[in-house]
Amino acid sequence: MKNFILIFAIIIAGLFSSCQEMNEDFLDAPAQSTLDESIIFSNAGLARGAVDGILEPMGQTNSYRGRFIPFYGFNTDTEWNYSSDDAGSSQGELMIYDAKANNSQMNSTNNAWAMMYSGIERANICIRGLRSFGNPQSGTELGQLLGEALTLRAVYYTDLMKTWGDVPARFEPINSETIYLEKSSRDIIYKQIIQDLEEASTLVAWPNETSATTSVERINKAFVKGLRARLAMVASGYMQYPDGVRRSNDPELSVENMYKIALDECRSIISSGSAHLVPSFETFWKNYNEENTTAGSESLWEIPFAAGRGRVLFSFAVRHRGVDQYTGQPRGGIAGPLPTVFYDFDEDDSRRDVSCVPYGWATPVNGVAQQELVGLDTWYFGKYRYEWMNRYVTSTNDDGVNKIYMRYAEILFIAAEAANELEGPAAAAPYLKEIRMRAFAPEFQAEKVDGYVNGLSSKEAMFNALVKEHKYEFTGEMERKQSLIRWNLLKANLDEAKVKMTDLQNRTGDYVDVPSTLYYKYEDDNETLNIYGLNRGENQDPGVEYSAFTWNPLFDDMINSIYKSGVNPDDRQYWPIWQVFIDGSNGKLVNDYGY
Repeated sequence: MKNFILIFAIIIAGLFSSCQEMNEDFLDAPAQSTLDESIIFSNAGLARGAVDGILEPMGQTNSYRGRFIPFYGFNTDTEWNYSSDDAGSSQGELMIYDAKANNSQMNSTNNAWAMMYSGIERANICIRGLRSFGNPQSGTELGQLLGEALTLRAVYYTDLMKTWGDVPARFEPINSETIYLEKSSRDIIYKQIIQDLEEASTLVAWPNETSATTSVERINKAFVKGLRARLAMVASGYMQYPDGVRRSNDPELSVENMYKIALDECRSIISSGSAHLVPSFETFWKNYNEENTTAGSESLWEIPFAAGRGRVLFSFAVRHRGVDQYTGQPRGGIAGPLPTVFYDFDEDDSRRDVSCVPYGWATPVNGVAQQELVGLDTWYFGKYRYEWMNRYVTSTNDDGVNKIYMRYAEILFIAAEAANELEGPAAAAPYLKEIRMRAFAPEFQAEKVDGYVNGLSSKEAMFNALVKEHKYEFTGEMERKQSLIRWNLLKANLDEAKVKMTDLQNRTGDYVDVPSTLYYKYEDDNETLNIYGLNRGENQDPGVEYSAFTWNPLFDDMINSIYKSGVNPDDRQYWPIWQVFIDGSNGKLVNDYGY
């Protein structure tokens, strides 16, 4: 099913592309099919092709594939993009909260904004057709398809709003009167898609309940409920409005209302037994890189890329300097964890060495590469590794590995946060314990699971612990930025990250015992590093069989590139709408939020 992101039937392609062209903010979007919707949407096979086509815009060159996934989500208190200190570069300004509307990486008519609205238009056509001609009911193929279409439309709106704030609301196919639209309040859109997901959850099946939900590349009930829970938390959280950073003033989006929805949905997923944590954190990420897409485990839904599409490992994998024994694509490493993150982990936390990797793969000799140490300023996300794949990537531009959109760990986090707010820390404790039980071996759990969590006796203490735990669980998944925003911690935590990096640079404060020299040797396979000196306090030369490696220092320009000097990240929580869409909007769209 790796290829289902492509429209597989010419007749279905005609539904979306052989229509009269309408301009929507420089977006060519279909208004009326040349085919009879009554034929397509009353037939489950034809309707399946149309619903699959909703995803196709994600794979376009300048859409999720090559612009949104690689660049959205930076910089945070855990993740930075290595273009950040490239002063004046079009990529760099996207990361340092200084994006311009004419950014050369993004300002094109086929960029993510346009592709998201293209996907929404396709979803709108499918939803209209299925409602009008399909008689979609729970437990039927056409009901499943309507639930998928509603969910995929919600996914596009989720990403539009977290990236641009208020955006035009389109919940019907474009017609001559709706070509140009002003922005709508995001509150209206959040309420609509939260309602849509409630309906979708009654239509789609649980993971593995039917043949339609055996793969994480398909929409299932656990994901629908999880996305609804995520959106409820976001909609009631802090975010930048034109009048400043605040929570919504809409009483329907109050913390009390939205947190109850989130908690109910998460508890429904948990009690269903339809998903679970993989017992080993490392095994989960190995399974992901091996492209195991079987539903019913930890991954709830993934953006599906064909083998010659997608740039997840291309962007974020541990760096390979050349074509070697593991990859025909010498890429990876455009971003990584902040250098402090490794040292913020408990040394016994099994997530640390999976998430933070201090080496890359050297230039190969006769096609074979060794691991090589890199600088203190250059860590890689170990969750993405060509060396863990079962498939040898040969494409020069794409790796074809899916993007995880949500996994079960997030359900436990949302349940814990909502339960803490509504019912107190004791209600949140079981969810946090489940997360930490996987992170620590049995011999550490009395102290670092039960003792630690039971000691969180106030709402404030539990909330602060969840904020920290979120970092340890999700570093490298680019989920942190939106969470910091909704917690109203974006600028505060970015400022703290700068201070911590300065302390690491100077070996002061919390980092006084971090070594400056590493010692390494190769294991018997002659490619895997054995490193001494990574852990705090490992300052003694371990012997002649090891070679010394002096870490280069962090530099001020790197530290300051977390965000641009003189810019307040809370005034730049969103990217500007790109100029090409402003110019093509017939005067309906404007930029605000500090731009």
